[in-house]
Amino acid sequence: MIRLAAVPLLVYSLAVPAADLSIALGGDVTSMDPHFHNLTPNNNIAAHVFDTLVMKEPGGRIKPGLAESWRAVDETTWEFRLRKGVRFHDGSIFTAADVVFSLDRIPNVPNSPSPFTTYTKQVTETIVVDPWTLRLKSAAPYPQMPTDMSTVMIVSSKAAATATTDDFNTGKAAVGTGPFKFVRWRKGDRIELARNDDYWGPVAPWERVTFRIITSDPTRVASLLAGEVGAIENVPTTDLAKLASNKELSIFRTVSVRLMYLHLDTAREKTPFATDKAGTPLAKNPLRDLRVRRAMSKAINRQALVERVMEGAAVATGQLMPAGFFGHTPALKPERYDPDGAKKLLAEAGYPDGFGLTLHAPNNRYVNDEQIAQAIAQMLARVGIQTRVNAMPASVYFSRGSKLEFSFMLVGWGAETMEASSPLKALLATFNKEKGMGAANRGRYSNPKLDAVLEQALATVNDFNRERLLREATELGVGDLGIIPLYHQHNLWAARRGIVYEARADERTFAHEFRPR
Repeated sequence: MIRLAAVPLLVYSLAVPAADLSIALGGDVTSMDPHFHNLTPNNNIAAHVFDTLVMKEPGGRIKPGLAESWRAVDETTWEFRLRKGVRFHDGSIFTAADVVFSLDRIPNVPNSPSPFTTYTKQVTETIVVDPWTLRLKSAAPYPQMPTDMSTVMIVSSKAAATATTDDFNTGKAAVGTGPFKFVRWRKGDRIELARNDDYWGPVAPWERVTFRIITSDPTRVASLLAGEVGAIENVPTTDLAKLASNKELSIFRTVSVRLMYLHLDTAREKTPFATDKAGTPLAKNPLRDLRVRRAMSKAINRQALVERVMEGAAVATGQLMPAGFFGHTPALKPERYDPDGAKKLLAEAGYPDGFGLTLHAPNNRYVNDEQIAQAIAQMLARVGIQTRVNAMPASVYFSRGSKLEFSFMLVGWGAETMEASSPLKALLATFNKEKGMGAANRGRYSNPKLDAVLEQALATVNDFNRERLLREATELGVGDLGIIPLYHQHNLWAARRGIVYEARADERTFAHEFRPR
């Protein structure tokens, strides 16, 4: 048996003599601190260096991570049994104390543009039973505790005891238990990692991995075609057919849990980027009027965005989650394109001639983000809302957006928990720092009825009843157009022949999940 087991190992080592992999990323990384910015590119890289108690399979099902198992001790207490023998990259032993330290650290990270508190505020008490048994208590029944723990990266209480975000960025504190060790980050250029040969799980097939930050679509594709990288994420939709026909490449795709949507300032009496047709600021915020929001939604031809801008690599939507995921609401369909209805609603709201508005958007974060923004601006202009697009790099965009500098934004949200509670809590719940609600609610939309239904859903253990409540909350928020849903994009990867990847609904580009064929 020993000899038979050795044969595939020998073949594998011969097939990949260098055992190095270079992957081009389409989104920029803003920090190596896994608790600083809840942003998919950051979370993606962090998951190579750090682990979570609970992990997710490509299709979204949760599985054991640093916790071997978990159970509900009572209605408000979850117990996690931790893996024994796991070591951090510096050789120190992982224990429950590191989990407690990580949970305590998250709300205290300075200047976090999008904090992880939406996943930790429900923890009211941590109880260390022994070094490998941890209990997390909540104020009310909270069935999502294991799912939420799939979003919390565990850092070393020893290495990060007094660490700042800069200490993680330099690598000084970037000590995890993950499948790779941090080597170097050259901001805006690349992240270099080395395999953790002592990893508690399956050891990665690559000795060294380099993530190249290539936000330019043509450059990313050219790097793949030239063999400079072995794989790329965010395959440009304009190049999809060409790459799919190339026998030297393979394409991997799936529908994403990322929702692309529009956030509107519905809170302020006066909003900074709403003007009359002459450019004079309006004294009254038109976005507070549901009729205006409905008009804007009707003015957007979602199917045209999907077919013409996204080249078919998306699915038009009128809600938060794609079909097949928890909380998807069959009753909610994409808004029908109705420019005449939009004009009628604008007239009813007191804007028969429309008004002026600026749509802020990133230009290097999402697939075709600036193109989508320009297309939406043209659609709104046809019904009288003269819309100017101001697109900027994601690093600037999110910082300004989190300071509530914009009136109207194009944004994407990837549901980390793979269910509707994630966007509901982050995007539509009333902003409440203490409760961790509305962490990414940059329009400060507030609906007390939605809050009450969501709170009830989060405390409901029965999955059938919980999904019913999440659907009700979704219908309340989307019906009121707290955000304007657009589409769920397809997640697309391309790799050189001989490299395979299982496409993930959560957009993660995991080097350890790329395999030699």
